[in-house]
Amino acid sequence: MSVDDLEKAVSKLTPSELAKFSDWFEAFQAAEFDRRIAQDAVNGKLDKLGNQALEDFRKGNIREL
Repeated sequence: MSVDDLEKAVSKLTPSELAKFSDWFEAFQAAEFDRRIAQDAVNGKLDKLGNQALEDFRKGNIREL
């Protein structure tokens, strides 16, 4: 199925079907984001950022939110 096919199918949804699809797609995107972050963490791609944050914290380069 192509993106064009998906667009056509989504455009034919009723308002309630579109709302249900939208809720599902938002949850799908969130789960995919979480999966990518977890994989990046396992692969060490976040280590540099984490180490920089810890260094800033130790140096007192922080502010309350």
